[in-house]
Amino acid sequence: MTGEKVRGWPGRATHIMGAETADFVRVRPSTGDTVLLDYGLVAIDLDDTLLTSGLEVSPRAERAISRAREAGVVVTLATGRMFLSAAPFARRLGINAPIITYQGALVKHPATGAELLHRALANHTARAVIERLRAHSYHINVYLDDRLYMEVLTELGRRYADLSRVEAHPVGDLLACLGGRSPTKVLAIGGEDDIERLEREMTALFPAEQVHITRSKPKFLGFSHPRATKGLALRYLAEHCGVPREAVMAIGDGYNDLDMVAWAGLGVMMGNARDEVKRHADHVTASNDADGVAEAIERFVLGEKRGKHG
Repeated sequence: MTGEKVRGWPGRATHIMGAETADFVRVRPSTGDTVLLDYGLVAIDLDDTLLTSGLEVSPRAERAISRAREAGVVVTLATGRMFLSAAPFARRLGINAPIITYQGALVKHPATGAELLHRALANHTARAVIERLRAHSYHINVYLDDRLYMEVLTELGRRYADLSRVEAHPVGDLLACLGGRSPTKVLAIGGEDDIERLEREMTALFPAEQVHITRSKPKFLGFSHPRATKGLALRYLAEHCGVPREAVMAIGDGYNDLDMVAWAGLGVMMGNARDEVKRHADHVTASNDADGVAEAIERFVLGEKRGKHG
């Protein structure tokens, strides 16, 4: 498919699915002991999921992730953020597996830089999207080679760059900057009501076979390759890691997490998610400010019954 690059990544997992059990057999990295687990891969969204309102990882969540990794579970991040923005969190958490970034458009290893999958938006589609967004005067971000470009550094652009902890590159004319290249993603930022209207308009103009349109936050509307979704990226990563679908847990909070949560063997939504999102989950955990991610890992991966949510 045009705009898609796939590279092999040697999966480090092995598994045995018994005829009478759903247990997942892993090797504990530190000792080499064989352990039985219900889940061998956990994918976690960042904003409003793993990250608190202060954009930090809580000590309890960090401990839960460390213990899951020590037990042999593959832990990854699945975020709409740039790889450049997400990788520091992965490194801090000691994640030693490719992470899902740009809404599923780029799957890349945070330690080695090895690229497993890159699905870029076709150039002609990106240009049409940018032209339409320009006509409505939305703030527009374009992502090329893991760099953030915008026409001018608006207040919205500055806040976005600060939130992502990346440098913004104002270039004047985004179409001239883009040239014949295919970006990883295009993002429109605006008021919540405006973004809802824009989503309806753009969905009517651009078929799903041409572009994937989704809200990663109520004020963010993203445009990416039609197969650049968290769910498809998680499926791809699970296959490379040798983990069957039923042994995958996904944790998220937003509209852009729905297909990932639906595909996983266990789909978990945060307590702070909107009601229309939570109803799609197999389980609703606590909020991002009440250690919902830690609670889910402790309960379903580590086998502890701590916490009040169920």
